Amino acid sequence: MTEIVETKRDRISRRKVDKFGERRAQLAASALHTLAELGYARTSLREIAQNSEFTHGVLHYYFSDKKELITHAVRQYEAACVTRYDDVVATARTAEELRTGFAAAMAATLDTDAHLHRLWYDLRNQSLFEESFRADVRDIDQRRELMIWQVVSRYAELADSSPAVSPDFAYALFDGLFQQALRRKLAGNDSAATKLHADAEWLLSSLTAAD
Repeated sequence: MTEIVETKRDRISRRKVDKFGERRAQLAASALHTLAELGYARTSLREIAQNSEFTHGVLHYYFSDKKELITHAVRQYEAACVTRYDDVVATARTAEELRTGFAAAMAATLDTDAHLHRLWYDLRNQSLFEESFRADVRDIDQRRELMIWQVVSRYAELADSSPAVSPDFAYALFDGLFQQALRRKLAGNDSAATKLHADAEWLLSSLTAAD
């Protein structure tokens, strides 16, 4: 009988934890738009509440401060983003298919998610000053690096060659390329995505060496 009671208690406890986590995820997703529009420095929990259907009190119940909310929101967004090239890597049958598909996907996310990418770079810059962000930023950067390396290593395999650079160097190159394109995009340059597409194709083809 005791075991049955304890099992029921465990189930109730798990349901409470699940509901709490689901609510946090819902709040973080709702907050992303405001965060992406205003950036870290100009956004408070009150500001987020004013631009959503949730009250300031509700946000404060689920998140202790805006640092926790921002980190949770960006982590949640990145969890989906780091898989953005998986289909291209999985379906490409030639090096050319992978090169063009990857470049097209990178250009597409620049066009559709520019403000959300801006939020990531804002958070990464803040980590230079806010120690509380550093572990999360480091983790996200590592997952992004792995995402890029999967593309580079698969491209080398399809091209019957091998990567000519290390994973961190490849990531630094593509990250810099994307950040420059993002700046152009946010400055109103209509050709930013087109240029990124061409530059990403060229860069990927330049990161391999014949065996």
